[in-house]
Amino acid sequence: MLKRFIAPIITAGLWILLSISLTWAGDAPATLVLMTHDSFDVSRKVIEAFESENHVKLKVLKSGDAGAALNQAILAKGNPLADLFFGVDTTFMSRALKADIFQPYRSPQLAQIPDTLKLDPEYRLLPVDYGDVCLNYDKKWFAEKAIAPPEHLDDLLKPAYKGLTVVENPATSSPGLAFLLTTVGHYGDPGFLDFWKRLRANDVLVTDGWEAAYWSHFSAASDGNRPIVVSYASSPSAEVFYSEKTLSEAPTRAVTSPGAAFRQIEFVGILKGTQQPQLARKLVDFMLSKTFQEDIPLKMFVFPANRSAALPKVFERYAELAKQPVQVDPSAIDTHREQWIEQWTETVLH
Repeated sequence: MLKRFIAPIITAGLWILLSISLTWAGDAPATLVLMTHDSFDVSRKVIEAFESENHVKLKVLKSGDAGAALNQAILAKGNPLADLFFGVDTTFMSRALKADIFQPYRSPQLAQIPDTLKLDPEYRLLPVDYGDVCLNYDKKWFAEKAIAPPEHLDDLLKPAYKGLTVVENPATSSPGLAFLLTTVGHYGDPGFLDFWKRLRANDVLVTDGWEAAYWSHFSAASDGNRPIVVSYASSPSAEVFYSEKTLSEAPTRAVTSPGAAFRQIEFVGILKGTQQPQLARKLVDFMLSKTFQEDIPLKMFVFPANRSAALPKVFERYAELAKQPVQVDPSAIDTHREQWIEQWTETVLH
């Protein structure tokens, strides 16, 4: 009798446990993978807002600098390593589109994005942020030496500026490549090579990347003796934001005169072959929304693409944008990028 009484209870209990297990399995969030470069940064609370709203787990796959990450995405064509890719910029746009690894998506959030940032008419790559690469200088150094700070690229070639400038190698650095393109756009091809010949003669210093240039040689940020560095027009706002002391003005200044800056736009795209197309579109929408966009300035120190996104006060006051940045057609960049880098290397390093 006891066995006959207990057996149904055990059976019922097993069914309840199985039902609970299946329910939990059904409620497990899907995983969405965003492939990007190592400089990608976003607040955890922003990611959690997207995850909570869409019942999804977002995995950020950092894969080196922008060029290296894009190479990996292209090599994985047909069997993508992620669902989306963020970090294709103006310098690699044509290459990314030619590889045919992105699927079109016209996000409704594009209504809040200026047309000047929409470079792909098929909406395979959608603009997320932008900023200008340009010269930055140490205001205190120039004041103490009673030397006028640079206003134009030609100033770097003057005798008074000998040994003052540090730049990044365009073969290994994104801002280095952007600055090379600044000179191509400003002086033309092959005119830019004459500029670099003269800059080399004026004792320019070349580093592999931005961190070495800025934190090891730039006098305003290190014990270095170079008061001019290739950085971003938003860098002065970062100097104020991260300063241990309260500053009434930025210790550095960006050179944003006509023809002295190159505008970098960063894009996001949905990779062909994603198993989560609906969630991928939701992430694109989210990355273009005010929640994500207003987090961008103080995390990556670039401007949000969404014109309705409010800027932090420190960014609004100290970050700059060039009114007339240099323009180089993305297709021309794709065609000549390696040639220009090789010519630069022969001119400056050999």
